Amino acid sequence: MAKKSVAKFSADKASNKKSVKCIRMVRSDRSGSYLFQEEMIPTDEVKEFFNK
Repeated sequence: MAKKSVAKFSADKASNKKSVKCIRMVRSDRSGSYLFQEEMIPTDEVKEFFNK
């Protein structure tokens, strides 16, 4: 059986509300397949992350 993985962040609850995990799909230049970029960023910079 597969084990369930649980993501835990070591920060306190107040700072968790100020950051968001963003996932964006990007096309690879080399192979042409899609890759997923994941980052934990502050909520203020979400629009900048997706405009890159």
